Amino acid sequence: MIRRIISSTMVLAFALALTTTVFAQTAKKDAKKDIVETAVAAGSFKTLATALTEAGLIETLKGKGPFTVFAPTDAAFAKIPKATLDGLLKDKEALKKVLLYHVVAGKVVAKDVMTMNGKGAKTVEGSEAMIKIDGKTVMVDAAKVEKTDIECSNGVIHVIDTVIMPKK
Repeated sequence: MIRRIISSTMVLAFALALTTTVFAQTAKKDAKKDIVETAVAAGSFKTLATALTEAGLIETLKGKGPFTVFAPTDAAFAKIPKATLDGLLKDKEALKKVLLYHVVAGKVVAKDVMTMNGKGAKTVEGSEAMIKIDGKTVMVDAAKVEKTDIECSNGVIHVIDTVIMPKK
C-alpha cells in the first residue's frame, strides 16, 4: 500500500514537472517576437517602424530570415534634418535603399561582429557597411552600436545611435 502511494506520488510529481517544463518552453517560444514586433514593443523605434511601413518592408522583416538589423533609435532619426527626413519618407525607393542598408542577411551576433574590425558587412541593399572596433566601442559606418544581441524569432537586432547611409 505504501509503495503504491509512493509510486503514485512519484508519477504525479514527474507528470507535474514534465507539464511545467513543456508549458515553460512553449511560453518562452511564444514570447519570442519577430524583428518588427520586437522593435515596436521596445517603444524607441517609432520612426523606424514608420519608415519600414512607408517603404513597404514590414512583411519582409516579419519574414523567415534570419536577418541582422542595425536599428536606429528615434533619437538617431532626430539627428537627420526634418526636411531631409520628410523628403526621404516621401521617396519610397530612396527610403527602401537606406533601410535595407541597415539589414544584413543571416544572423550576426556581437561575438561575430567583434571579428570584423576593418571589414565590411554586406548589406541587403548591396553595399558594405564598415565595421570599426576601438576597445569596447563598435561602430558601423558613423553609428555607434549602443546595444547588441536583441534576440528575435527571425534574427537579431543591434541598436545604433545614427542612421547610416549607403554610399551612392
